[in-house]
Parts: sequence; C-alpha cells; structure tokens
Amino acid sequence: MAPLAERMRPQTLDDIIGQEHLTAKGSVLHKAITEGHIPSMIFWGPPGSGKTTLAHIIANETHVPFHTLSAISSGVKDVREVLSIATHEKNPILFIDEIHRLSPAVEEVL
Repeated sequence: MAPLAERMRPQTLDDIIGQEHLTAKGSVLHKAITEGHIPSMIFWGPPGSGKTTLAHIIANETHVPFHTLSAISSGVKDVREVLSIATHEKNPILFIDEIHRLSPAVEEVL
C-alpha cells in the first residue's frame, strides 16, 4: 500500500487547494495544460508546497511521459539515460527536484 501522503496527493488541477491564480479555470497554467502547450517552467517554493505534485498533474492531464531526477543524487549517467529514453517520446516532461543543487557536470549534459 502506498504511503498516506501519496494516497492523499491531488490528482488533477481541480483537486489542488490554493494557488487559484495558477490552477483555476481560465488561468494561464490551466489554459496551457488544457491546450497541451506546456512551456519550460521552474517551480519555486518551500518543501511541501506542491511543486512535485503539480508536475505530476501536468504530466497526467497532458498524457505525456514523465521523468524525474533528483539533482542531489543523480549524476551524468542518470541524466544521459533519461535523455536517451526521452528523445524517443513525444513531448516528455523532465522534472528535476532540487535543481539548485545541480552539479556543473550535469548542467553541461542538459
């Protein structure tokens, strides 16, 4: 059984409480998701504010492949593996958690 936090995580934009300026119908992000035109984005906020959840929701609602890496534990090899998979997919999303901790070597690969 999945941990409680995983089971309680919002699954759609409509499930998100707060951030209405981003997630409400008619907002810029909501329009981008419903139209399937997702730009590059950086989510900033304190731990537990929903950055990862929002990335998962975007992938789910746009029906695109979702890949996640942690800048803390991922190295060049991990990034190259994900990129080699993602190049064969249509409009994949790459979510990099803790991006501010990305090593210079990994930055060069991206």
